[in-house]
Amino acid sequence: MGKPPGLSADYTGRTDHGAATVTHGWKPESGFLPYRWEGYDEAVLLYLLGLGSPTHPLPAASYAAWASTYQWKEIYGYEFIYGGPLFIHQYSHIWVDFRGIQDAFARDKGIDYCENSRRATYVQREYAIRNPMGFAGYGENFWGLTASDGPGWTTRKIDGIERSFFDYVARGAPFGPDDGTIAPWAVVASLPFAPEIVLPTVRHFQETYPQASGEYCFRCSFNLSFPNEADTGAGWTSPYHFGINLGPVVLMCENYRSGLLWRLMRACPYVVTGLRRAGFSNGWL
Repeated sequence: MGKPPGLSADYTGRTDHGAATVTHGWKPESGFLPYRWEGYDEAVLLYLLGLGSPTHPLPAASYAAWASTYQWKEIYGYEFIYGGPLFIHQYSHIWVDFRGIQDAFARDKGIDYCENSRRATYVQREYAIRNPMGFAGYGENFWGLTASDGPGWTTRKIDGIERSFFDYVARGAPFGPDDGTIAPWAVVASLPFAPEIVLPTVRHFQETYPQASGEYCFRCSFNLSFPNEADTGAGWTSPYHFGINLGPVVLMCENYRSGLLWRLMRACPYVVTGLRRAGFSNGWL
């Protein structure tokens, strides 16, 4: 990887100006973007692959710097590394089997990242049960907030309440944003973490809300609180299927069924190197 034009000779191809965390990108016209991968999110995999690179590895300090930005919270009696949208707790887990392996942060908390995702999944369900904003449908078998399509940037008065609705946005629980839009696919993608609550919810969606099922799988999202002039009980349903949604469904179902993706990636030397350089140990490592 050569040095991009206009940058100082100490450029490493990893982070800018000696900063430890990784930036979101670089442009030839303006250099590094000001945004950084900080706070617990899907960047677990990005850091592991960067650390495991055989040619341009990230400095080991970058992972510790990133982990230092985690938010450890207790919500509804569950202690976990907070991330509001479900996808945060799923995407890296599609590829890496975090069961039983721990980095320094996880060891200190006495959990692994798979357990962390299980707790985050239960928090989502508990939020829907409590339903603090009074959205239609929410309950024990009706939950799943993540980055998803929505009814649009608009406001509607419903039962005397002025409600704001969003387009594509990273919805999350319990701190929002939330406009009543549920993403059934995100429930399925949590199958390896908490099948005991995922499977009843999936059955409930299939049996009770046919509008949420499409030709290929669940549709991106639906919202029972958004007015539907043709059918007041149906609400709004996204007309789309997105590969970034359906891919995790297929792969996480297979991980739950056979662990195939996890086995393949456990044999990848770059992933193993990245995990070890990040300080992971125990379990299959």
